[in-house]
Amino acid sequence: QVQLVESGGGLVQAGGSLSLSCAASGLPFRRYAAGWFRQAPGKEREFVGAIRRFGDYTYYADSVRGRFTISRDNAKNTVTLQMNNLKPADKAVYYCEENNDPYGNTQYDDSRVYDYWGQGTQVTVSS
Repeated sequence: QVQLVESGGGLVQAGGSLSLSCAASGLPFRRYAAGWFRQAPGKEREFVGAIRRFGDYTYYADSVRGRFTISRDNAKNTVTLQMNNLKPADKAVYYCEENNDPYGNTQYDDSRVYDYWGQGTQVTVSS
């Protein structure tokens, strides 16, 4: 059974930092690209960033590029989203998603192509 468990969310002041973690189990982690998406109340789920299965390439939404960093540890089956200089607009539930990506050709910014996702973790940024 595949499980993705996000952690690390919370309340932070604008300009602060949070580090989200996603622990994966039940899947061949090294074959999977990982994506982070977020969803604010009343809005559609939007792409935050993604990392290819070997961690050699990362992709970011324009709104977070330069502030957020994705990394992965294939030995521990974890993906981390380091979020710096947080803004009130970053407030959302953040989801980790995994996609079987043996050839590195996933449409990384499209949540519909991902195979698995976690339950999400809430990030709140106060102004």
